[in-house]
Amino acid sequence: MSTWSDAILERCRSLPAMRTAVVHPVKAIAIEAADDARRRHLIEPVLIGPAARIAEAAAEAGVDIAGWEVVDVEHSHAAAAKAVALAAGKGVDAIMKGALHTDELLAAVVRSDAGLRTERRVSHAFVMNIATYPKPFIITDAAVNIAPALEDKADIVRNAADLWRAMFPDQGRPKVAVLAAVETVNPRMAATLDAAALCKMADRGQIADCVIDGPLAFDNAVSAEAAKEKGIVSAVAGDADILVVPDIESGNMLAKQLTFLSRAEIAGVVLGARVPIVLTSRADDEHARLLSCALAVLLVDARAAGRFK
Repeated sequence: MSTWSDAILERCRSLPAMRTAVVHPVKAIAIEAADDARRRHLIEPVLIGPAARIAEAAAEAGVDIAGWEVVDVEHSHAAAAKAVALAAGKGVDAIMKGALHTDELLAAVVRSDAGLRTERRVSHAFVMNIATYPKPFIITDAAVNIAPALEDKADIVRNAADLWRAMFPDQGRPKVAVLAAVETVNPRMAATLDAAALCKMADRGQIADCVIDGPLAFDNAVSAEAAKEKGIVSAVAGDADILVVPDIESGNMLAKQLTFLSRAEIAGVVLGARVPIVLTSRADDEHARLLSCALAVLLVDARAAGRFK
């Protein structure tokens, strides 16, 4: 376990466990994930789904849920709706995905009458920690927004900056690199135009509390030597805290390459709603699931302290 993840989990030890709606945990792995986080005092689980199937999953996982709160509903759609209603009514602090599709859960979250939407676009952020880069960094959005428009990318930046400040409240403004295939503005490449516009939005105060540069190619964003070779003079180039990808395909491939080929530590959370949403994957190990819950704990604490909306 890295120094960074040690520090994150240690910070969470002094914070209250989140009352967390675990949505449709009808598979053993979903119960195991909830139990791992409960035993580390990260969450207080509220299991929402068909009670009989939840009991079967718990038995398969070898987890005693006799003292856990279980909300019995008929199916996954009802579980997602109930979790959202509890969160909107402040009955839970966070939502955690169980054994249902991400689209099904997020469809319930973003409904206009559900009470969880804010003025922000909902987006996903991966926090990565890799041996070949000197600090943890965020990749966004690699899981929710397929082809975000400029105004969506502005919210994606705002959401990721909030997460970064929740993780590192004493480190000033995060450095945001808006990625493209090249580091120059090319009218035929929409990603470069969006990057330039985001930089100007930051200059005019439309995106606050972060330093943005782009377009930057990936090498220029993470390597000071590559940036110097290209003659790029930038506070962000070679030292990025947040990498904003052009679309879900490029972001998803980048995150998975770093995870499976470079053995990066990884955690992820959905931002932009009134509560954080933990999206666990069957491919995630226990460490990744715990870190994802820890990010949500830090977000809940930061919002309670008034550090952001």
